Amino acid sequence: MTVKNNHLFCLLYSWLIKLITAFLPDQKHIMRFRGWLYSFAMKKCGNNFQVSAGTKIFCLQNLEVGDNVFIATNVVINAGTSITLEDEVMLGIASILVSGNHTLNNGSYRFGAMQRSPIVVGKGSWIGANVTLIAGCNVPPASLIAANSVVVGKLIESGVYAGIPSKLIKTNVIG
Repeated sequence: MTVKNNHLFCLLYSWLIKLITAFLPDQKHIMRFRGWLYSFAMKKCGNNFQVSAGTKIFCLQNLEVGDNVFIATNVVINAGTSITLEDEVMLGIASILVSGNHTLNNGSYRFGAMQRSPIVVGKGSWIGANVTLIAGCNVPPASLIAANSVVVGKLIESGVYAGIPSKLIKTNVIG
């Protein structure tokens, strides 16, 4: 299957899953069922992948998730290139993960070239509600990104981050 056909298949498959499971309540076994359905088109998927209703996932073929990953309702994931959610990651309500940015061309972002960079969220991290993860960001293991924050670039230490752009508020001691 060509890359273009694979991309189209994954878009249609994701839409179909959303359509046939939209009316089902967000209960643990149903969210696991949704995750299991998504896993067939994903790059890699661990055990106990839970996806809430209302979630939109684009480019499943570029998404990797570890074990015990939870995605809350109304999350948008646009994996134009690799997005990795390591084990035990939680994505809060209405978070946005986009692995592509536009560039400026002749004074306009409308026709600038797409710039894609992977996103990695480390093991045991919690991405709060309404957080935006921008292309190329890296969240260290056991980190908390506070609600309404924007993560730009690679965060170095495990800890609590907040703000636009997010800044380290407290270092976590992993033990």
